[in-house]
Amino acid sequence: MDYQKLAELLYPNVTKTPAEIEAQFPPRNLPEGAKVTRFAPSPTGFVHFGGLFPSTIGERLAHQSGGVFFLRIEDTDAKREVDGAAEGLIRTLSHYGIHFDEGAVIGEDGSICDKGDYGPYRQSARGPIYHVFAKQLVREGRAYPVFTTREELDALNAADKKAEIKARDWHEDQSEQKEQMLRARNITLEEVEENLRAGNPFVLRILADGDPEKKLPFTDLIKGKLEIPENDEDFVLLKSDGIPTYHFAHAVDDHLMGTTHVIRGEEWLPSLSKHLMLFRYLGFRLPKFMHIAQIMRLDESGNKKKLSKRDMGANMDDYSRMGYSPACVCEYIMTLLNSNYEEWHMQNPEKPYTDFPFNIKKMSNSGCLFDFDKLNDVSKNIISRMSAEEVYSEVSAWALTYDPAFGALLVRDPDYTRSILAIGRGGKKPRKDFATWADVKPYMSFFFDECFRIEDAYDEKFDKADIKHALSSFLASYDPADDMNTWFDKVKAIAREIGYADDMKAYKADPAAFRGNIADVSMFLRVAVTGKLNAPDLYTVMQILGKSRTEARIKSMIESL
Repeated sequence: MDYQKLAELLYPNVTKTPAEIEAQFPPRNLPEGAKVTRFAPSPTGFVHFGGLFPSTIGERLAHQSGGVFFLRIEDTDAKREVDGAAEGLIRTLSHYGIHFDEGAVIGEDGSICDKGDYGPYRQSARGPIYHVFAKQLVREGRAYPVFTTREELDALNAADKKAEIKARDWHEDQSEQKEQMLRARNITLEEVEENLRAGNPFVLRILADGDPEKKLPFTDLIKGKLEIPENDEDFVLLKSDGIPTYHFAHAVDDHLMGTTHVIRGEEWLPSLSKHLMLFRYLGFRLPKFMHIAQIMRLDESGNKKKLSKRDMGANMDDYSRMGYSPACVCEYIMTLLNSNYEEWHMQNPEKPYTDFPFNIKKMSNSGCLFDFDKLNDVSKNIISRMSAEEVYSEVSAWALTYDPAFGALLVRDPDYTRSILAIGRGGKKPRKDFATWADVKPYMSFFFDECFRIEDAYDEKFDKADIKHALSSFLASYDPADDMNTWFDKVKAIAREIGYADDMKAYKADPAAFRGNIADVSMFLRVAVTGKLNAPDLYTVMQILGKSRTEARIKSMIESL
């Protein structure tokens, strides 16, 4: 075979050489040890929780080392692409603190454009680049065309190929494919010219030189030392429309863009031998690979299952709707990525997760277990350390989108809302009342008259006369100017008036000597003022509600009794 002539027949319009392309993408000028990483998703739908894993790892590795983190959109499969998915992906990742130094970005007009010198960053715009390297592989006798007539192509497109494959015995199918592959390798220049004159489309396949009986030693940064079978499959490099497969495109792009570390799911391990072959054929320096374990969940039976797209929490949009703060989700991910993160965080409670020295060696190679309970614990801790202003900003923005009526109440009087959110903040043991912004409404809605209602009833064991007496006496002595000690002394005096213990120790020593205790009196007031048996500090609640609102609620309770 005259491979030079074959290359010219297949790609007559490709005039550039690999060297000329290389010159357009010079090595990056970065400090020693700097890592260049990328997130390279396909725009086929929403951002999966699993997508935040590799993007967080890539961002941390690059920015901790003074390197570059870029976004490449792998949109070579037009049939699976979803309109607006790429734009949604960029916005979602930005919402969760994943910022790229270069790559595909959303421009002022809302469309995707490039930022950086190593683009285009959408693979669909890089076709001419792939063809240059494809032609070189043909020229070197490392790739060959496989033609299909128009009639055969139409028949293939009309067939249910998945059902056809399932109906066959796999070993027979594999054997048949092997024979077809060997026949296709022997195509002649005359047959190529004949097919081209007929306008028959072709795919370009690699000419594999591997022996599956032999093993390739390989070291993965997470999986450790591996041995993988050599590749003997003549897999497709360019499809019949000239669009590259993932295998070919990522090898060319990662080389030209200077990627030092490829971070991807362990489901790509079976394809690794193909990629090692490609880098070798193309003469590219091999990047370091990190194959991360799948994210698991427990099913109803307690068995581990892969977190699928249909599971709650798989779609990153779920977290926005449920009201999780992005900072909480990001910190939860760090607890899954590095086993020593929580210990570090306990020693550095005020530092952001971005100060944590992320370490590849601390990553699990067996899979992370997704757990909403753990996420909620992390979230409560994070929110408890936020200032009232930070909480107000996030919860009001969330509520205006997902609960507009409540959001309007929150922003009606910002100072009033902030004073509510400030309850129990600061100090060594801040309150941990909510894990999501959706939890805020049931926690504090009673502060707004539009939402106030009596949710908890008094226990029937209490005499209504005692309750009315306690509430009436409180109204008679109530003065919002009282400090907390004076206020509580008045509550204790009311307890004594109705034969209730004003000291819990005395009550516990002889419960039969009293009709009730000071905690019961406080509860009478709490239900009247908040409608709940459990609420924040009652003195503070009354200070925020103010005299008229507090008195109106107590009077209303007295009348209802």
